[in-house]
Amino acid sequence: MIPLRDTTPTRNYPIVNTTIIAINVAVYFLQLSQGSDINRFIYVYGLVPARYSLPQVADYFTIGQQAFSFLSFMFLHGGFWHILGNMWSLYIFGDNVEDHLGAVRYALFYVLCGIASGLSHLVLNLHSNLPTIGASGAIAGVMGAYFILHPRSKILTLIPIIFIPYFINIPAYIFLGLWFVLQFINAAGSQGVGGGIAWWAHIGGFVCGIIFLKLFDNLPVTGVSRRMRQYTAKKKTPRLQVIRPAASGADPHLYGLLKITPHEARTGTRKLVNIPLGFKKRLFNVKVPAGIHDGTILRLKGLGHSSGSRASGNLYLKVNIENG
Repeated sequence: MIPLRDTTPTRNYPIVNTTIIAINVAVYFLQLSQGSDINRFIYVYGLVPARYSLPQVADYFTIGQQAFSFLSFMFLHGGFWHILGNMWSLYIFGDNVEDHLGAVRYALFYVLCGIASGLSHLVLNLHSNLPTIGASGAIAGVMGAYFILHPRSKILTLIPIIFIPYFINIPAYIFLGLWFVLQFINAAGSQGVGGGIAWWAHIGGFVCGIIFLKLFDNLPVTGVSRRMRQYTAKKKTPRLQVIRPAASGADPHLYGLLKITPHEARTGTRKLVNIPLGFKKRLFNVKVPAGIHDGTILRLKGLGHSSGSRASGNLYLKVNIENG
Protein backbone atom coordinates (compact mmCIF):
# COMPACT_ATOMS: atom_id res chain seq x y z
CA MET A 1 0.00 0.00 0.00
CA ILE A 2 1.37 3.38 -1.02
CA PRO A 3 -0.25 6.46 0.56
CA LEU A 4 -0.71 9.31 -1.91
CA ARG A 5 -2.46 11.99 0.15
CA ASP A 6 -4.82 12.52 3.05
CA THR A 7 -8.03 14.53 3.20
CA THR A 8 -7.40 16.52 6.39
CA PRO A 9 -6.50 20.16 5.66
CA THR A 10 -4.12 22.19 7.82
CA ARG A 11 -4.46 25.73 9.11
CA ASN A 12 -0.72 26.52 9.13
CA TYR A 13 2.21 25.97 6.79
CA PRO A 14 4.35 23.08 8.15
CA ILE A 15 7.66 24.92 8.42
CA VAL A 16 9.24 22.42 10.85
CA ASN A 17 8.11 19.38 8.87
CA THR A 18 9.46 20.94 5.68
CA THR A 19 12.74 21.80 7.43
CA ILE A 20 13.12 18.22 8.67
CA ILE A 21 12.63 16.92 5.13
CA ALA A 22 15.20 19.41 3.83
CA ILE A 23 17.75 18.37 6.50
CA ASN A 24 17.27 14.70 5.62
CA VAL A 25 17.86 15.43 1.93
CA ALA A 26 20.97 17.52 2.72
CA VAL A 27 22.40 14.78 4.93
CA TYR A 28 21.71 12.22 2.20
CA PHE A 29 23.83 14.23 -0.24
CA LEU A 30 26.49 14.47 2.47
CA GLN A 31 26.45 10.67 2.65
CA LEU A 32 26.89 10.40 -1.10
CA SER A 33 29.93 12.66 -0.91
CA GLN A 34 31.73 10.23 1.42
CA GLY A 35 32.75 7.93 -1.41
CA SER A 36 34.76 4.95 -0.17
CA ASP A 37 34.40 6.14 3.45
CA ILE A 38 30.61 5.72 3.42
CA ASN A 39 30.62 2.52 5.53
CA ARG A 40 32.76 4.14 8.21
CA PHE A 41 30.55 7.25 8.13
CA ILE A 42 27.42 5.16 8.69
CA TYR A 43 29.05 3.10 11.45
CA VAL A 44 30.09 6.26 13.32
CA TYR A 45 26.84 8.19 12.92
CA GLY A 46 24.38 5.30 12.73
CA LEU A 47 22.97 3.53 15.78
CA VAL A 48 24.98 0.35 16.49
CA PRO A 49 23.70 -1.54 19.57
CA ALA A 50 27.03 -3.32 20.12
CA ARG A 51 28.68 0.06 20.70
CA TYR A 52 26.65 0.37 23.92
CA SER A 53 26.67 -3.24 25.12
CA LEU A 54 30.18 -4.50 24.29
CA PRO A 55 33.06 -2.68 26.05
CA GLN A 56 35.58 -3.77 23.41
CA VAL A 57 33.52 -1.93 20.78
CA ALA A 58 32.52 1.04 22.94
CA ASP A 59 36.19 1.85 23.66
CA TYR A 60 36.63 3.07 20.08
CA PHE A 61 34.06 5.87 20.51
CA THR A 62 33.90 8.99 22.65
CA ILE A 63 30.96 9.73 24.95
CA GLY A 64 29.96 12.53 22.60
CA GLN A 65 29.89 10.19 19.60
CA GLN A 66 27.85 7.65 21.52
CA ALA A 67 25.27 10.25 22.52
CA PHE A 68 25.14 12.00 19.14
CA SER A 69 24.36 8.76 17.32
CA PHE A 70 20.91 8.71 18.93
CA LEU A 71 20.18 11.90 17.00
CA SER A 72 22.22 11.47 13.82
CA PHE A 73 20.98 7.97 12.94
CA MET A 74 17.49 9.27 12.16
CA PHE A 75 18.84 11.57 9.42
CA LEU A 76 20.81 8.90 7.55
CA HIS A 77 19.39 6.67 4.82
CA GLY A 78 20.45 3.56 2.98
CA GLY A 79 19.58 4.66 -0.54
CA PHE A 80 17.36 6.73 -2.80
CA TRP A 81 14.20 4.65 -2.36
CA HIS A 82 14.72 4.52 1.40
CA ILE A 83 14.80 8.29 1.79
CA LEU A 84 12.05 8.82 -0.80
CA GLY A 85 9.64 6.49 1.00
CA ASN A 86 10.38 8.00 4.39
CA MET A 87 10.13 11.62 3.29
CA TRP A 88 6.91 10.97 1.38
CA SER A 89 5.28 9.47 4.48
CA LEU A 90 6.53 12.38 6.58
CA TYR A 91 5.14 14.83 4.02
CA ILE A 92 1.70 13.22 4.15
CA PHE A 93 1.31 12.73 7.90
CA GLY A 94 3.67 15.25 9.48
CA ASP A 95 1.93 18.49 8.50
CA ASN A 96 -1.26 17.56 10.37
CA VAL A 97 0.60 16.63 13.54
CA GLU A 98 2.61 19.86 13.40
CA ASP A 99 -0.63 21.77 12.82
CA HIS A 100 -1.98 20.30 16.06
CA LEU A 101 1.12 20.63 18.24
CA GLY A 102 2.60 23.82 16.85
CA ALA A 103 6.09 24.25 15.44
CA VAL A 104 8.15 24.20 18.66
CA ARG A 105 6.41 21.25 20.29
CA TYR A 106 6.38 19.31 17.02
CA ALA A 107 10.14 19.69 16.59
CA LEU A 108 10.72 18.31 20.09
CA PHE A 109 8.09 15.61 19.56
CA TYR A 110 9.76 14.40 16.36
CA VAL A 111 13.23 14.17 17.91
CA LEU A 112 11.95 12.36 21.00
CA CYS A 113 10.06 9.85 18.86
CA GLY A 114 13.24 9.17 16.92
CA ILE A 115 15.28 8.67 20.09
CA ALA A 116 12.59 6.43 21.59
CA SER A 117 12.53 4.30 18.44
CA GLY A 118 16.31 3.96 18.62
CA LEU A 119 16.13 2.87 22.26
CA SER A 120 13.45 0.29 21.37
CA HIS A 121 15.74 -1.18 18.74
CA LEU A 122 18.76 -1.06 21.05
CA VAL A 123 17.08 -2.89 23.94
CA LEU A 124 15.76 -5.70 21.74
CA ASN A 125 18.93 -6.12 19.65
CA LEU A 126 21.50 -5.45 22.33
CA HIS A 127 24.52 -7.15 20.77
CA SER A 128 23.87 -6.41 17.11
CA ASN A 129 26.85 -4.96 15.26
CA LEU A 130 24.70 -3.75 12.34
CA PRO A 131 24.15 0.02 12.05
CA THR A 132 20.54 1.14 12.17
CA ILE A 133 19.76 4.25 10.11
CA GLY A 134 16.69 6.03 8.84
CA ALA A 135 13.91 8.40 9.84
CA SER A 136 11.25 5.68 9.85
CA GLY A 137 11.23 5.29 13.65
CA ALA A 138 10.58 9.01 14.16
CA ILE A 139 8.02 8.99 11.33
CA ALA A 140 6.32 6.00 12.99
CA GLY A 141 5.84 8.27 16.01
CA VAL A 142 4.25 10.89 13.75
CA MET A 143 1.97 8.20 12.32
CA GLY A 144 1.00 7.11 15.84
CA ALA A 145 -0.02 10.69 16.65
CA TYR A 146 -1.95 10.97 13.38
CA PHE A 147 -3.74 7.71 14.25
CA ILE A 148 -5.08 9.38 17.41
CA LEU A 149 -5.74 12.85 15.97
CA HIS A 150 -7.40 11.98 12.66
CA PRO A 151 -8.62 8.36 12.75
CA ARG A 152 -11.42 8.98 10.23
CA SER A 153 -9.39 10.98 7.75
CA LYS A 154 -9.27 9.28 4.34
CA ILE A 155 -5.92 8.17 2.92
CA LEU A 156 -5.88 7.93 -0.87
CA THR A 157 -3.89 4.73 -1.35
CA LEU A 158 -2.31 3.09 -4.37
CA ILE A 159 -2.60 -0.69 -4.26
CA PRO A 160 -0.80 -2.35 -7.20
CA ILE A 161 -2.24 -5.78 -7.99
CA ILE A 162 -0.03 -7.58 -10.50
CA PHE A 163 0.44 -4.74 -13.02
CA ILE A 164 -2.86 -2.97 -12.42
CA PRO A 165 -2.90 0.07 -10.07
CA TYR A 166 -5.97 0.45 -7.85
CA PHE A 167 -6.73 3.71 -6.05
CA ILE A 168 -8.86 3.55 -2.92
CA ASN A 169 -9.69 5.86 -0.03
CA ILE A 170 -8.93 4.06 3.24
CA PRO A 171 -9.80 5.47 6.69
CA ALA A 172 -6.64 6.42 8.54
CA TYR A 173 -7.36 4.12 11.48
CA ILE A 174 -7.50 1.14 9.10
CA PHE A 175 -4.46 2.18 7.05
CA LEU A 176 -2.27 2.93 10.08
CA GLY A 177 -3.68 0.07 12.15
CA LEU A 178 -2.86 -2.40 9.39
CA TRP A 179 0.60 -0.88 9.00
CA PHE A 180 1.23 -1.34 12.74
CA VAL A 181 0.07 -4.97 12.69
CA LEU A 182 2.39 -5.68 9.76
CA GLN A 183 5.32 -4.33 11.77
CA PHE A 184 4.56 -6.86 14.52
CA ILE A 185 4.26 -9.71 12.03
CA ASN A 186 7.55 -8.81 10.39
CA ALA A 187 9.28 -8.33 13.75
CA ALA A 188 8.10 -11.74 14.95
CA GLY A 189 9.23 -13.38 11.74
CA SER A 190 12.68 -11.80 11.69
CA GLN A 191 13.47 -11.48 15.41
CA GLY A 192 13.34 -7.70 15.14
CA VAL A 193 15.74 -7.09 12.26
CA GLY A 194 15.25 -8.47 8.79
CA GLY A 195 16.41 -7.29 5.41
CA GLY A 196 18.07 -4.29 7.09
CA ILE A 197 14.76 -3.07 8.55
CA ALA A 198 14.53 -2.33 12.29
CA TRP A 199 10.95 -3.44 12.90
CA TRP A 200 11.04 -2.83 16.66
CA ALA A 201 12.15 0.75 16.03
CA HIS A 202 8.93 1.22 14.03
CA ILE A 203 6.82 -0.36 16.75
CA GLY A 204 8.49 1.58 19.55
CA GLY A 205 8.23 4.85 17.62
CA PHE A 206 4.51 4.36 16.89
CA VAL A 207 3.63 3.56 20.52
CA CYS A 208 5.78 6.40 21.88
CA GLY A 209 4.20 8.79 19.38
CA ILE A 210 0.79 8.07 20.93
CA ILE A 211 2.17 8.48 24.47
CA PHE A 212 4.11 11.66 23.69
CA LEU A 213 1.07 13.20 22.00
CA LYS A 214 -0.90 12.84 25.23
CA LEU A 215 1.97 14.33 27.24
CA PHE A 216 2.60 17.21 24.83
CA ASP A 217 -1.09 18.13 24.78
CA ASN A 218 -0.74 18.96 28.47
CA LEU A 219 2.26 21.25 27.96
CA PRO A 220 1.55 25.00 27.96
CA VAL A 221 1.73 26.80 24.62
CA THR A 222 4.63 29.27 24.68
CA GLY A 223 4.66 32.79 23.33
CA VAL A 224 7.09 31.64 20.63
CA SER A 225 4.58 29.04 19.44
CA ARG A 226 1.77 31.60 19.33
CA ARG A 227 3.87 34.00 17.26
CA MET A 228 4.92 31.22 14.89
CA ARG A 229 1.29 30.22 14.40
CA GLN A 230 0.53 33.82 13.42
CA TYR A 231 3.38 33.89 10.90
CA THR A 232 2.61 30.47 9.41
CA ALA A 233 -1.19 30.70 9.34
CA LYS A 234 -2.66 30.03 5.91
CA LYS A 235 -4.59 33.00 4.62
CA LYS A 236 -7.02 30.83 2.66
CA THR A 237 -8.77 27.51 2.97
CA PRO A 238 -8.81 25.27 -0.14
CA ARG A 239 -10.74 26.90 -2.99
CA LEU A 240 -12.52 23.62 -3.77
CA GLN A 241 -14.54 22.29 -0.85
CA VAL A 242 -16.46 19.03 -0.86
CA ILE A 243 -19.66 19.31 1.16
CA ARG A 244 -21.83 16.38 2.15
CA PRO A 245 -24.99 18.15 3.34
CA ALA A 246 -27.38 16.80 5.94
CA ALA A 247 -31.16 16.69 5.71
CA SER A 248 -33.86 16.27 8.35
CA GLY A 249 -36.90 14.09 7.69
CA ALA A 250 -39.26 15.58 5.15
CA ASP A 251 -37.44 18.94 5.20
CA PRO A 252 -36.70 19.83 1.56
CA HIS A 253 -33.71 21.95 2.59
CA LEU A 254 -30.14 20.75 2.99
CA TYR A 255 -27.54 22.04 5.43
CA GLY A 256 -23.74 22.12 5.20
CA LEU A 257 -20.61 23.83 6.52
CA LEU A 258 -18.32 26.19 4.58
CA LYS A 259 -14.87 26.75 6.09
CA ILE A 260 -12.92 29.98 5.64
CA THR A 261 -10.04 31.75 7.38
CA PRO A 262 -10.21 35.03 9.35
CA HIS A 263 -8.39 36.71 6.43
CA GLU A 264 -11.03 35.51 3.98
CA ALA A 265 -13.77 36.67 6.35
CA ARG A 266 -12.29 40.18 6.35
CA THR A 267 -11.60 40.47 2.62
CA GLY A 268 -14.25 38.20 1.10
CA THR A 269 -13.62 35.20 -1.13
CA ARG A 270 -15.08 32.77 -3.62
CA LYS A 271 -15.24 29.01 -3.18
CA LEU A 272 -16.01 26.16 -5.53
CA VAL A 273 -18.43 23.88 -3.70
CA ASN A 274 -18.80 20.28 -4.79
CA ILE A 275 -21.67 18.09 -3.64
CA PRO A 276 -20.88 14.49 -4.63
CA LEU A 277 -24.35 12.97 -5.04
CA GLY A 278 -27.92 13.85 -5.81
CA PHE A 279 -27.55 17.03 -7.82
CA LYS A 280 -27.56 17.74 -11.53
CA LYS A 281 -25.15 20.62 -11.00
CA ARG A 282 -22.51 19.25 -8.66
CA LEU A 283 -19.97 22.07 -8.82
CA PHE A 284 -20.92 25.68 -8.28
CA ASN A 285 -19.40 28.99 -7.21
CA VAL A 286 -20.18 30.50 -3.82
CA LYS A 287 -19.42 34.15 -3.09
CA VAL A 288 -18.54 34.97 0.51
CA PRO A 289 -18.91 38.72 1.11
CA ALA A 290 -16.28 40.76 2.96
CA GLY A 291 -16.90 41.31 6.66
CA ILE A 292 -18.89 38.12 7.13
CA HIS A 293 -19.23 36.75 10.67
CA ASP A 294 -18.78 33.25 12.03
CA GLY A 295 -22.08 31.35 11.95
CA THR A 296 -23.59 33.38 9.12
CA ILE A 297 -25.89 31.32 6.91
CA LEU A 298 -25.51 31.50 3.13
CA ARG A 299 -28.54 30.42 1.07
CA LEU A 300 -28.15 28.69 -2.28
CA LYS A 301 -31.59 28.76 -3.78
CA GLY A 302 -33.00 25.63 -5.37
CA LEU A 303 -30.15 23.30 -4.45
CA GLY A 304 -32.04 21.30 -1.83
CA HIS A 305 -34.26 18.26 -2.29
CA SER A 306 -36.77 18.32 -5.11
CA SER A 307 -39.75 16.23 -6.13
CA GLY A 308 -42.23 16.35 -8.96
CA SER A 309 -45.02 17.82 -6.82
CA ARG A 310 -43.15 20.57 -5.02
CA ALA A 311 -40.47 23.18 -5.60
CA SER A 312 -36.86 22.43 -4.81
CA GLY A 313 -35.58 23.24 -1.36
CA ASN A 314 -32.51 25.35 -0.66
CA LEU A 315 -28.98 24.53 0.42
CA TYR A 316 -27.95 26.45 3.52
CA LEU A 317 -24.23 26.77 4.22
CA LYS A 318 -23.11 27.82 7.68
CA VAL A 319 -19.88 29.82 7.58
CA ASN A 320 -17.20 28.46 9.92
CA ILE A 321 -14.28 30.85 10.47
CA GLU A 322 -11.36 28.68 11.52
CA ASN A 323 -9.05 29.92 14.24
CA GLY A 324 -5.35 29.92 13.36
